[in-house]
Amino acid sequence: MILDVLQNIPTASLLTFVGGGLLLNLAPGQDVMFASACGIRGGPRTGALAGLGVGLGVAFHLMLATVGLGAIAASHPGLLVAVRYLGAGYLLYLAWQAWHDTPTAPTARTPENSWRIVRRGALSNILNPKPVLFLLAFLPQFTRPEYGPVWQQVLGLGLIFTVTGTLITMGYGLVAGWLGLRLGRHLRALNRLAAVIFGGLALRLVLK
Repeated sequence: MILDVLQNIPTASLLTFVGGGLLLNLAPGQDVMFASACGIRGGPRTGALAGLGVGLGVAFHLMLATVGLGAIAASHPGLLVAVRYLGAGYLLYLAWQAWHDTPTAPTARTPENSWRIVRRGALSNILNPKPVLFLLAFLPQFTRPEYGPVWQQVLGLGLIFTVTGTLITMGYGLVAGWLGLRLGRHLRALNRLAAVIFGGLALRLVLK
């Protein structure tokens, strides 16, 4: 059903969407910085799982945008402000945790529960209202009523954007984790760097 609708979109328009989405995903924004910070702290596995969690958070926002709840939320600025501050508080908690973490080599640590890492990444995105606003602004540019039901177009295009973005973010987290392993002699500094990144993301979330 969704594939049929996507086939109705002209190839040139679809390629433009995919190319634009890839460029946006490759740009080191909040999602990339979050996964990278997690990778620096916990190693490649943690970074990749954090990227997967971030992708699930984007999927959550996509569902909201598809059913129209995103538009409703966007029309209530007070709700978005409250969610933004909750997200900033969560990131500050992660910053405090990273700053006070006892340095241990990632290879010597007890592997952290996978679901816990994924959940942390998802929460970092769910508590950030900007993705749903972005999706509401970006996706409709490539939809047309003559291609089929608009909600199916939004969902199909959004899934493409989410999957490619998730893979790219996981890749960033993986590379950051690998670099963290190579710099194992500077574990305290790496933890502090991760804390600064989390804190900077919290500040950015509040100020924008």
